[in-house]
Amino acid sequence: MLNKKKVSEYLEENPELLDGNYGHTAKILNVSYEAVRSAARRLKESLKRQAPQKQSLPDKDLKGVLTKAKTWQLPNGEWRESLTFQVDYAEQWDGYKKEFLDATEAIGSKTFKGLKPVKPKGEVCLEISFPDLHFGKGDIEQIANRFIEGALELLEKSRPFGIERVLLPVGNDGLNSEGKRYTTTGGTPQDDSVDWRTSFRHYWATLAATITNIASEYPVDVLVIPGNHDTERMFYIGDVLSAYFKDNPSVAVQNSGEYRTYYEYGTNMILFTHGDKEKVADLPLIMATEQPEMFARTKYREVHMGHLHKEKVNEYRGIKTRFLPSICSTDEWHKMMGYANQKAGQAFLWNRNSGLEGYFQKNFFD
Repeated sequence: MLNKKKVSEYLEENPELLDGNYGHTAKILNVSYEAVRSAARRLKESLKRQAPQKQSLPDKDLKGVLTKAKTWQLPNGEWRESLTFQVDYAEQWDGYKKEFLDATEAIGSKTFKGLKPVKPKGEVCLEISFPDLHFGKGDIEQIANRFIEGALELLEKSRPFGIERVLLPVGNDGLNSEGKRYTTTGGTPQDDSVDWRTSFRHYWATLAATITNIASEYPVDVLVIPGNHDTERMFYIGDVLSAYFKDNPSVAVQNSGEYRTYYEYGTNMILFTHGDKEKVADLPLIMATEQPEMFARTKYREVHMGHLHKEKVNEYRGIKTRFLPSICSTDEWHKMMGYANQKAGQAFLWNRNSGLEGYFQKNFFD
């Protein structure tokens, strides 16, 4: 009687017998039926591991790789098999990536009007700040158009002052909720107008399209600022932008995940935070404590915040604290409560040597 190795070798030489009549093969080799069946099963599993085949998963529009297979015989003589698949996420990403890029192209082609010829560069960093966009609340097409239109219009107004680079803080409640939960990060329910996938894709595509346009002429520093509505998802947005612009030398994305982010330009120091956690009067001392070396190098220092959806400026020990306005529409709850605010985005002109020289504002009305 042949040993197991000889049986396996015979089946390897005659692969057509792997799915044939094991009883007939057993008689030819003078071995038991079980010996042939076991050898065939081991050989089939080995072949599948060596050459994984992509197959459609049952009842799902996904592709997968066969990772495990087994067969067994029922009491009535019938044979059954069990197949285990692992989703091929590399192939899935190709589909997702196309949707992302299509979304970027659609938003960009609809809203971009083209930029004017470049003016001579100077010693100004242009900060374009649009906090509290709340993508997912209200009309996301409207908020996307407002953001792109406002950012490019403010850029045009600032050109004569000699822009050296552009600073673009993003986030600060850029998204209205934390995904499938449809709540703020702290758990407060939100009445989103679109599903979480749509808000995520529209927001990052809007940012990517705007950054691409600006970066065609100026270096762009992107700071990702978490808010109290989107602390988690803003980190994901930041990583998407980092990957999207990884090969663009004109774009630098800072996505630390920290609640307070600092920026230094010449003699200027700016702290960005959402404004819902710290006591505002404490922020100047927090700046000096967390960034003592930057604090010592600079002369002009400010704190820029969102959260309130309206402009509010104060000064503590020579350091201005600014709550910036928002361009997002007023939802039903705010209307019911009688809250109202001027819809606006702002752009600040930071001179490398002489500090803040002024700002422009783009106003919107519902």
